[in-house]
Amino acid sequence: MWAHPQFQARASLDLKTNVKRILLSWSGGKDSALALSRLRADPDVTVVGLLTTVAAESDRVSVHGVPKNLLQQQAAALQLPLHEIVIPAISSNEDYRAAWKLSLANLPVELRSASHIACGDICLEDVRSYREALLNELGYETMFPLWGESTNDIAREVLHTGFAATLVCIDTHTLPASFAGRSFDASLLHDLPPHVDPCGEHGEFHTFVSDGPGFDQPVQFRIGCTVLENQRFAFCNLEPVVPV
Repeated sequence: MWAHPQFQARASLDLKTNVKRILLSWSGGKDSALALSRLRADPDVTVVGLLTTVAAESDRVSVHGVPKNLLQQQAAALQLPLHEIVIPAISSNEDYRAAWKLSLANLPVELRSASHIACGDICLEDVRSYREALLNELGYETMFPLWGESTNDIAREVLHTGFAATLVCIDTHTLPASFAGRSFDASLLHDLPPHVDPCGEHGEFHTFVSDGPGFDQPVQFRIGCTVLENQRFAFCNLEPVVPV
């Protein structure tokens, strides 16, 4: 099978070092943070950087709505380079694919040795298949460190591992908007309705991690107002305390 020359070079490097060099698809949320923690504990891999999709118009993390300067502080606290994939706020699958293709073709030098891209997905087969098809087409192998595990177990591990996470986006078709801004903790898990996945794996909610394993310092922020968009999604505005 034909492979892009850059991918052949990456593969050769991996064979020499016997260590997989990985970019992590990074949303800034709890599942990404746990996936990173798992990968960093694996002696057979090394995470060389983070990839995050950012909406061009708002300068915020796609879907999560977290300001880019908080994303940058998060990456700095994790001591990892961050590479942004800029997409339109309303984008088609083709827009999304084109943005990833362009962005990966223009990686900074320190990230070009990666042969794999890891994702924090847990159980959605269609999402995994989409990612695998896209990333394989672009010359990368994929990894899913959390795949197939119980979301109840994942949620408990996030708490027991010591991550501090805040709910930043709520799908009000499944949860009241009042959940926006709450901490992801035991009290929250107790209050979730039975139909809501404890990890929000079906899009019920999204989180921002501000501290935990791998952070050299907490990301400081204030909780601002909650805004309803498209008559459905409640975004809690996180306001940076320390400007970048």
